[in-house]
Amino acid sequence: MCGIVGLFCKSAELEPHLGHHLGAMLAQMDDRGPDSAGVAVYRNPAPSGACKVTLYSADPATTWEAVCGELAARFGGAEILDVRAKHCVLVVDTDALDAEEWIREELPELRIMSAGRVIEIYKEVGRPKEFVEAFRIEDLTGTHGLGHTRMATESRVTTEGSHPFSTGFDLCLVHNGSLSNHNRLREQLRREGIAFQTENDTEVAAAYLAWRMREGATLEEALNGCLDDLDGFYTFLVGTADGFAVLRDPIACKPAVMAETDEWVAMASEWRAIAVLPGAAAARMWEPEPQVVYAWEKALA
Repeated sequence: MCGIVGLFCKSAELEPHLGHHLGAMLAQMDDRGPDSAGVAVYRNPAPSGACKVTLYSADPATTWEAVCGELAARFGGAEILDVRAKHCVLVVDTDALDAEEWIREELPELRIMSAGRVIEIYKEVGRPKEFVEAFRIEDLTGTHGLGHTRMATESRVTTEGSHPFSTGFDLCLVHNGSLSNHNRLREQLRREGIAFQTENDTEVAAAYLAWRMREGATLEEALNGCLDDLDGFYTFLVGTADGFAVLRDPIACKPAVMAETDEWVAMASEWRAIAVLPGAAAARMWEPEPQVVYAWEKALA
């Protein structure tokens, strides 16, 4: 069943309160996904020539200062930006591709949740309300964010198998539904050099978008390609460095609602998650049409 939420701040005055609102929206989706929860937020751009990576360790004894030291020794500089539960966000003085490759080779016990200039991803098993509290989601700031509550149907309930999934730099996806051709598509994408960490079908959809955009497609072109190449039922909410986009499959059997005011644009599986936002009663509300890409973007400093 799963629950999706997303919030795009049109007003800079709303950005300091992004986590507060995103956490409240996520809590409303608790009964749609009691297995795990996660968020992606876009904030605090890394300096020019550096990248941000979000890492996860299953070992509570992991010393993030030691990990940071190893990265600094290899790339000339690294800094811990934030630690929340078993996740750590670091700024590394190299590009995201080099950082990812080195971490996978030298620190295989760690999992890369996200990499890029502005993205941070936090996710964990357990009920959404517990996740919001454990990860202090309410104090996150940012320009926009995505959230997901999972009811597992086709793969194990693990931290790595939780949403959001990120397989491209500053790119992530949350998904309600299921894909029937994900195993075949996963093998095709592996031949294109895409690495996978789980058997989850949503990771395949995220990887498909990353591959299409790596090959030169725009986000809108990549999403329209999903309609031809991904079989199944799905509502996608996709985050990029500049904004987010929504896509529903041709049948559109998975619930979705959107709303917009002068201050924000929001998307959720159900209206009750949007109703907690300030000004929601006066928002323009609609159900996104199938096979139509809805997108909002803004330039980041």
